[in-house]
Amino acid sequence: MTLSASASATLNRPVITAWSAVSPHGIGKDEFVTGILAGKDASSRLDAEEWAAPDSRACLVPGFSLREVLGKKGTRSMDRVTGLAVTAVRDLLRDCEGRRRGGDEETALVLGTTTGSAQSMMDFTRASLVGEQPFYVDPSLMPNAVMNCAAGQCAIWHQLKGPNTTIAGGRIAGLSALSYAGGLLGSGRAETVLCGAVEEFSNARAWLDHHRRREDATGTMLGEGCAMFMVESASVAGHDGTALAEVLAVESRVFFGTELSPVLDACLDGVLKRSEVDAQDVWAVSDSELAGRVGEQEREVLTARFGARTLDRAPSLAGIGDTSGASAAFQVGSLLSLAGQGEAPAGSIALVSSVDDDGIVACAVLRLLPN
Repeated sequence: MTLSASASATLNRPVITAWSAVSPHGIGKDEFVTGILAGKDASSRLDAEEWAAPDSRACLVPGFSLREVLGKKGTRSMDRVTGLAVTAVRDLLRDCEGRRRGGDEETALVLGTTTGSAQSMMDFTRASLVGEQPFYVDPSLMPNAVMNCAAGQCAIWHQLKGPNTTIAGGRIAGLSALSYAGGLLGSGRAETVLCGAVEEFSNARAWLDHHRRREDATGTMLGEGCAMFMVESASVAGHDGTALAEVLAVESRVFFGTELSPVLDACLDGVLKRSEVDAQDVWAVSDSELAGRVGEQEREVLTARFGARTLDRAPSLAGIGDTSGASAAFQVGSLLSLAGQGEAPAGSIALVSSVDDDGIVACAVLRLLPN
């Protein structure tokens, strides 16, 4: 029997079968689910002796000490963004122990980020400028200054030998990673893909954000964390009931200045068409909650298309602050939280809209499955 093109595409669609989170609500998916659904404020006052940031408050992962979380071995020169990613991958693999289809060679890792660790890059550069000679730098710190350090360390720590990719996409990085994971599965390059996104809080990031922040985005509180997803083909994962959500489509566009509205409309048209979903069938929409005029335009476009009630069904991520490169991944996690707690009807269609005020927008359509 020959499958039709649409039936074959459905069988090859990527599905999320497990996920993990390290967030300002705590280390672990359960802590994230509880905090997000309760609308808790995870902000705290920064210790002036530890942090030299321009703001007095931020949303940090509570009690996140690399040596306490991951042990002393191999963490002496590890930076914060790498530690967050390694911890999230560790928790994801623990949760899926015995259920991963592919072996280490068939398991890929795709990690979204903004720039990697801005703090590590600046520290390494500063050392070359203030030392007696430009080459008087600590060589053990050099890997941290490379954007793909976190993804590489995740593979080394957890012995993942499949394709290893870093995607620098700013706020939309989590959706870009999800799209890339689908490509790896569809091309047969991997049987299982661990994908997600990570962002750290640091003095360097805080000051960079402070100097580039637009006037209409004042008052933004920074956050950090990592969300990771196990993604497999529907044909492999769908038969045993482990699938949490089906990834129907991901689309992205670029816009110039603050003229987001027509570009977001076009992105929505494209992602709904590829998903074969009508706007009225969308049950929940998670928006970026971006401060300023760009965020207002996003909300206006989504409200006009889907209605305010549909947007209000998605949990707010305001309580964990602006997690930048990890924000879209946390948006996906928030929708999975709804489904996991039985607050979303089985088979509900959910949409994630992610906007970066640097001029990128992406949308993803998910079908939330009973679990």
